[in-house]
Amino acid sequence: MLSIQDAIYFRTMSKLGDKIINSLRSKSKEQVQEGEMSFFEHLEALRWHLIRSAAAILLIAIFAFTFYKEIFKGVIFAPGSSDFYTYRLLCDFSHWLHGMLPAISADEFCVAPFQVKLISTELAGQFTLQINSAIIIGITIGMPYLLFEIWRFIRPALHQKERRAASGFVFYSSFLFALGVMFGYFIVTPLAVKFLATYSVSDSINNLFSIDSYMSTVTMLTLASGLAFQLPIIVYILAYIGLLTPKFMRRTRRYAVVIILILAAFITPTPDALTMIVVAIPLLLLYELSIVVAAVVEKRRMKKDAEFMNS
Repeated sequence: MLSIQDAIYFRTMSKLGDKIINSLRSKSKEQVQEGEMSFFEHLEALRWHLIRSAAAILLIAIFAFTFYKEIFKGVIFAPGSSDFYTYRLLCDFSHWLHGMLPAISADEFCVAPFQVKLISTELAGQFTLQINSAIIIGITIGMPYLLFEIWRFIRPALHQKERRAASGFVFYSSFLFALGVMFGYFIVTPLAVKFLATYSVSDSINNLFSIDSYMSTVTMLTLASGLAFQLPIIVYILAYIGLLTPKFMRRTRRYAVVIILILAAFITPTPDALTMIVVAIPLLLLYELSIVVAAVVEKRRMKKDAEFMNS
């Protein structure tokens, strides 16, 4: 007769064998459904994903190129005028704050009238600006579809559980990118443009900016904010593969604050401390949100490990 230890051993090995067989069957089923692809077939699939993404971006760019007058006046050049929505909102907030605290001036946060004066120093400068701005708008608006095509390319290489874990990648990444772009356009860009456009070391010097300088500043501030808001997604991926833990992030919080302040100073090309703080606060909140994301991922992983050991 078998001893108790032998019975436990054979029972454990039997369960392990069943898991291996089921895993092989599942993998074989996925391979049958999706088919095994060679290296060049993967390249061909990637090429078509990129072609579709480029076509979508091109269509949006053509639309932006066609309606360039409305886009330039209402979107691109809008932060360069004191009539911009953010400046008016700050003035309304100042009036409201004055009603609550009379000691604060009613025009404390109101922006003095100003207008950024732009010049073109090249023969094809304005035409090139129109093309470049249309492409940038196409990439910005077409980013969700680009992420969707990337997801479609990597999806067949994932197991069913990994697909479920990453099912919200396109939505959350697109949402955070759009949120970051709006933050960069409505908050960071107006503050930076206003500071740089009205800054003067001498009254004998007139501020005249080239269209390339203005466009590169607006683009950099807007897209950099959109990319910075991808921090929770990056943390989720690193935590899922086990390279990052919430304990490590909490222990290194003080260093993260310093890095975020440096990043905020890099994003805002102004020595204005207020603008840097305005940029740093959302990044700090995103870091705290990333700690929560890492904790949720670690909890799920530990739960799966416990279920595997108890089965």
